[in-house]
Amino acid sequence: MNPTFPDISISTDRLTLRPLDEDDVPALAEMMNDELVAAWTAIPQPYTEDGARNWVTRYAPGERTSGRGIDLAVTEFLTQRLVGIVQLGNTNWRVRSSEISYVIAPWARGEGYASEAALAVARWLFGDQKFERLELRTAAGNTASQQVAQKIGCISEGVLRNAFIARSRTEDGGWTDIRTDLIVWSLLPEDLDVPGRRVDANGFAYPEWN
Repeated sequence: MNPTFPDISISTDRLTLRPLDEDDVPALAEMMNDELVAAWTAIPQPYTEDGARNWVTRYAPGERTSGRGIDLAVTEFLTQRLVGIVQLGNTNWRVRSSEISYVIAPWARGEGYASEAALAVARWLFGDQKFERLELRTAAGNTASQQVAQKIGCISEGVLRNAFIARSRTEDGGWTDIRTDLIVWSLLPEDLDVPGRRVDANGFAYPEWN
């Protein structure tokens, strides 16, 4: 059997990260129809509630049970309103590495929710799951996502040239594809000083395996 992530919830001071459920479908569809989401993701446009329901009931569970990753709804702790989504994907269990991505609803931007959620996932991944690397890829023009990467302590490793297709509005209201670069970022356990990890005489950090 492939290793898999557990079906978990993570709490922060302001947020709860939990598995998606069908009650999230309307808010998820609305969030994914936002113009910035359309510009910087490969989400089909327009994004329908049927598409959101398929994500919640089929795609997200399949990502976890296959071992490829995990999709988590990000909600406000007090109101339970859907703030966004955090995903781990392209997981390599031998290397103990995974790639993180996130989407934040338009109404919730500017509150630090993306960095708070991403940091919570990183600490859980390194602490509980004993992973060694978290990777993040941001489109060259997506400065908001780059700021999140910097805020949580990611290190820029380089540029993948012409590696991503972004989208831009046309004069008639449609969309056109724009090829752009991807910036590759990484975060390691020692970057966060995760509890439960020791450092050897050479300064190399490694987990205290249970």
